[in-house]
Amino acid sequence: MTRRRLPRPSELQQILRPKPVKLNPTDRRLSNAHTIADLRTIARRRTPRAVFDYTDGAAELEDSLRRARQAFRSVEFHPNVLRGVSDVDTSVAVLGEQSALPFAFAPTGFTRMMHHEGERAVVRVAQRERIPYALSTMGTTSIEDVAKAAPHARKWFQLYVWRDHAAGAELMRRAEESGYDTLLLTVDTPVAGARMRDVRNGLTIPPTLTLRTFLDGATHPAWWFNLLTTEPLEFASFGSWDGTVAELINALFDPTLSFDDLAWVRETWKGKLVVKGIQNPDDARDVVKHGADAVVLSNHGGRQLDRAPTPLELLTPTLDAVGGDAEVWVDTGILSGGDIVAAMARGASMCLIGRAYLYGLMAGGERGVQRCVDILRQEIIRTMQLLGVRTIDALQPTHATLN
Repeated sequence: MTRRRLPRPSELQQILRPKPVKLNPTDRRLSNAHTIADLRTIARRRTPRAVFDYTDGAAELEDSLRRARQAFRSVEFHPNVLRGVSDVDTSVAVLGEQSALPFAFAPTGFTRMMHHEGERAVVRVAQRERIPYALSTMGTTSIEDVAKAAPHARKWFQLYVWRDHAAGAELMRRAEESGYDTLLLTVDTPVAGARMRDVRNGLTIPPTLTLRTFLDGATHPAWWFNLLTTEPLEFASFGSWDGTVAELINALFDPTLSFDDLAWVRETWKGKLVVKGIQNPDDARDVVKHGADAVVLSNHGGRQLDRAPTPLELLTPTLDAVGGDAEVWVDTGILSGGDIVAAMARGASMCLIGRAYLYGLMAGGERGVQRCVDILRQEIIRTMQLLGVRTIDALQPTHATLN
């Protein structure tokens, strides 16, 4: 028979240790986010449905995005033991300069729609963490204002080729004068993909206050208050637009985009050139011959062609095709530090993240983006330690196989 006793106060004190109360509501929300999936859950609660779906969704049946994520889920890690991993170095060389982490913030459009702090918040985190940040042509903060927000950040500019080439040339000139050292030319958007969530939600830029959005806004008053009491939400590179995202893309972007345009960009831009949106090894080889310093294996986050190739699965044949003449980066479907480690082990030179940091931005502005980086850093370090490697360069394809 078990003898029972009353616990001593000192014993209760060791057990009953409540978490410190966080008075700031943003800090309180973010303290409960331990994964990118947690940030996504918070973001979904904090933003109107149309805004969240614009970030979270993809084209048509969303199979491209689903397959990209499944590819990372299917990776099997093969660790080594007894390697001594108390000190881990997560830095990588990207186009001749060091990045403290093996990922950069990808270019994303309409960023101030997700949170009023927008691009400024993201680039400030990039500066603090010593990782690159890419500003989108479709950004909602100007090239110059982003540069002022983080003068010491490594800044890249993403370009779509417009029907009006003179406008593109002017954007490149402004980026160069503002200290952006690399141009990302996106080539997978000759026309807009069919993003069905946006169609069903009736999303316009800027958001319009229909009866449906009014009712949704009643449950997200903070988002609407911030939208209406800060600078107007508009495109920094070309002013206002009154219509849907697809209408905007089809009106501005050049569907005749060809290798002649790539040659024009290469001649116009004097810095490093990265071609984003490559989806087969032959195209990768061809754009490198035309002067690209790096290629990004990307299906645009699944937002353009549905059932497109999966970037992670394209890595090995693309590396063979390029043959060391250019760096090969990967994006789409990356939601954890383990995903990033897997891509680097398979041979990627760098990863780009988009949705992951946008979830953080929607969840808590600049602090949410910082929380995203903190989560990914912790996951990268832990995964490397458990694999028995101390540096990114030590990762090998044998550490991560695709099943």
